[in-house]
Amino acid sequence: MYMMIRGCALTVAGLAASMLSLAFGGFDKLLQTLLLLMAVDMISGIICAVVFRCSTKTETGRLSSSAGLQGFFKKGCCLLLVVVAVHLDALIGTGNLTRDAAIIAFCVNELISIMENMGHMGIKMPAPIMNALEMFGKKEV
Repeated sequence: MYMMIRGCALTVAGLAASMLSLAFGGFDKLLQTLLLLMAVDMISGIICAVVFRCSTKTETGRLSSSAGLQGFFKKGCCLLLVVVAVHLDALIGTGNLTRDAAIIAFCVNELISIMENMGHMGIKMPAPIMNALEMFGKKEV
């Protein structure tokens, strides 16, 4: 009985993973990089709030479940936009152009957020990185 339940669970998990991969236009290095950057951003944001108490999301600088939930849903919406981009590519026949452009744009956004978090923690950033942050319209940290 256990083997049958285990087999069914693995089949369902495999089916779900296949459907997600199809929805995102494949699980390539570009998507993996975006997911990694999203995870690093969330972790560095939590470290800012818990350890350094310097989060810009709350008045006290501390961890806030509502701010964390908002960030989680924002990242989810970014991933939904990647799914939309996959369908736009299929509709207009551009290969993965729209999808890849969307993922690259979100990667840049995540990198900026990670650099800001590191700056809030007191980690000194090289001048070119600080110049890039200013160029993207972010406050210098």
